[in-house]
Amino acid sequence: METVEEDVEEYSWREVLLPRLIPVVPDPAPELERETGERRRGRDLLVAVDFGPNSKHAFDWALAHLARIADTVHLVHAVSSVHNDLVYDKSQELMDNLAIEAFKASLVHTKARIVEGDPGKVICREAERLKPAAVILGTRGRGLVQSVLQGSVSEYCFHNCKAAPVIIVPGKEAGEQSVL
Repeated sequence: METVEEDVEEYSWREVLLPRLIPVVPDPAPELERETGERRRGRDLLVAVDFGPNSKHAFDWALAHLARIADTVHLVHAVSSVHNDLVYDKSQELMDNLAIEAFKASLVHTKARIVEGDPGKVICREAERLKPAAVILGTRGRGLVQSVLQGSVSEYCFHNCKAAPVIIVPGKEAGEQSVL
């Protein structure tokens, strides 16, 4: 019996060099035996971002409700082509601003990656690679019936991301006040 390889898509991505906000300090020796590096390491959180307000709301929600000081927030932005310099530059600017905000708001480390491809597949693939504690997504503000009929990135990720729990943050209503 032969194993059959499924069509495995190759995908392109580019790391984003974010501003260095945290000074590099050597780790002190643990004072107690129970204070090992594993205990202090923190979690990985994957946040899918784009230029929309609901994505920003999901990012803010993740910082306010999930992120802790030792955590690393991985920002993923799906684009049609990573070789388009204009798209890459605007995406990098977005990621820089979000990284600075994440550090100021929650003192978390941030890593960013711009990935080429279908957003749902890209997010699930990155979740498989990182094995995060959670995948956080915003919504487009469509109703339930419209999302099911037309499909959505959050719906796709909810059903296909097996590596981590998927948290779908609903968009802010027009008159809703921010509690952050």
